[in-house]
Amino acid sequence: MARPPLRLSEGGRRLFDLALAGGLCFVGVLGYVTAGMPVEALLTGAQTAPLLWRRSAPWPVFLVVAGASAIQALLVAEPIFGQLGFPIALYSVARWAPRWQGVLALLIGYLGALIASVRWILGFGATALSSSSITSYVITIGAIVTAAAALGFAGQQRERYVAGLVERAEQAERMAEREIELAARDERSRIAREMHDVVAHGLSVIVVQADGARYAAAQDPSVAVRTLETVAETGRTALTEMRRLLGLLREGDTGVAPQPGLADIRHLVAEARAAGTPVEAVLPEDVVEVPPGVGLASYRIAQEALTNVRKHAGPHATARLELSVAREVVLVVRDDGRGASAPGDGRGLGVLGMRERATAHGGRLEAGPAAGGGFVVSARIPVR
Repeated sequence: MARPPLRLSEGGRRLFDLALAGGLCFVGVLGYVTAGMPVEALLTGAQTAPLLWRRSAPWPVFLVVAGASAIQALLVAEPIFGQLGFPIALYSVARWAPRWQGVLALLIGYLGALIASVRWILGFGATALSSSSITSYVITIGAIVTAAAALGFAGQQRERYVAGLVERAEQAERMAEREIELAARDERSRIAREMHDVVAHGLSVIVVQADGARYAAAQDPSVAVRTLETVAETGRTALTEMRRLLGLLREGDTGVAPQPGLADIRHLVAEARAAGTPVEAVLPEDVVEVPPGVGLASYRIAQEALTNVRKHAGPHATARLELSVAREVVLVVRDDGRGASAPGDGRGLGVLGMRERATAHGGRLEAGPAAGGGFVVSARIPVR
């Protein structure tokens, strides 16, 4: 496993610069003071001490070091120890300053290489300047200048590249968190639709049957007994559905029954009839295989539509359910009840949930008052 490159902390970088600047300044100044060369000692201190601030203020530090080097060319005819500060200052500008300052510092370095070459050749006792001697000096000093600037530019480019990678990684992390949040929101909406359909359907049947049993008990107790059996069966079915939904929230095998599909719509019709709602059903004779998601959505839409008939259409309303399957599942539930005049509490989520189910599978759903009275729900879901 590859290890990340070793990087100094903020305090470590500060200590490194202190050791670098302090070490060069101390050794150079002490050596020249001991040798009785005060000018060289002062110039060495001016060229090395500013390196302590080379990260925070690289351009001003370079100007100070370059200025001290220019003064050196006027006062001292030979190289001195403090000139080690010039390539370090040039590297710092190329590394941490804007690019134009790094380029300008490189050009100043080339100019300084030419001036230093002439000054040192004459300082070493030469009586005349030759092109070969100047060229060799300029190439040597220019190579040092170029190497310092190239290392600085490469370090700056690498830092920008790493910063870009970090930024993209942070952006990808934010996008992943956003996708997880959206997925969780969609899952909550899906479970909310399932809970609404199961609870609303089961309770509506239980309420209707319980009301019927209460009225029938006084006239014919046997009818009340049969009605209470229907209530119990409906309650057990709703409980099973509820356990299945809760199983979706657990990990691993829940051991619950599979989700309902198109074939189970027959049971919805029978249940609605048992609850007292006359339902005429037009269903395919044979069970048609469709994707599980499409089958579940169709089942839930039919369930909610029949529940709404019992809740809102009125006591004497009849319903008609038509189901056909070809390239798409076509489901129509129509009643002859109150239609747009049906009362509501304004908090119903049934139509919204049905529409969301159809849309989730690329289909569409229309719900509203039917021509001539009543209410109609029409859903079309592609079979993919």
